[in-house]
Amino acid sequence: MGVSLHPTGVGVDSDGGVDVGTDVSTTLTHAGVETRGVDKLLVATDVYAPPTAVYEFLLEFPRYDQYTEYLDRVARTRGDGGAGSRYTLAFSWWKLSYTAYSEVTQVTPPTRIDWRLTRDIDAEGCWRIEEQPVPADAPADADHACRVFMEVAFDPNSASPDAVSLPFTVSFSWVLERVKGLVEEEATRVVRRAVADLEGRDRTVSLDVEADSDVI
Repeated sequence: MGVSLHPTGVGVDSDGGVDVGTDVSTTLTHAGVETRGVDKLLVATDVYAPPTAVYEFLLEFPRYDQYTEYLDRVARTRGDGGAGSRYTLAFSWWKLSYTAYSEVTQVTPPTRIDWRLTRDIDAEGCWRIEEQPVPADAPADADHACRVFMEVAFDPNSASPDAVSLPFTVSFSWVLERVKGLVEEEATRVVRRAVADLEGRDRTVSLDVEADSDVI
């Protein structure tokens, strides 16, 4: 994917410390993700690998089910992984199951992958990869360094109550209340586990988390 949230954003280090970050709306708008009237989440970290390797790794959406607690499987239904490719993502939590339908809308190798959901909720996001100098505190064998950003923008009010089959005694509003925080929890988990897999090493991964939302 907890931290307290406010419009200015927060940063979370590996020791659980919280620092006030930059304004999230400014950050995401600058990155090119439309954010007006929606909730926003950004997770960023440093990866010690070449930009091309990071880009190709992140483009393989079907591997994402290895990194989350609630995503059971990912299947590509159209395309070769580039722009126009479509995927189904099967999630399960508690007694509920849900399938999301996503599309890769644009790719800019090796710096950016944009995506959107195609039904049930208005949501879009991207991976951004920025090459940077190798810092002094990098692992001894690090020859490359990148700053990797995972950004999500979504409108919780656009969620369709018909998208999830609910038990007779459970309301859609009850479900929304219970899943608060899962978006951030899953986003940070995906980034941490993906970095370990990409670098091939087990190390402490520091994340910067910025959020502007009432539901995550």
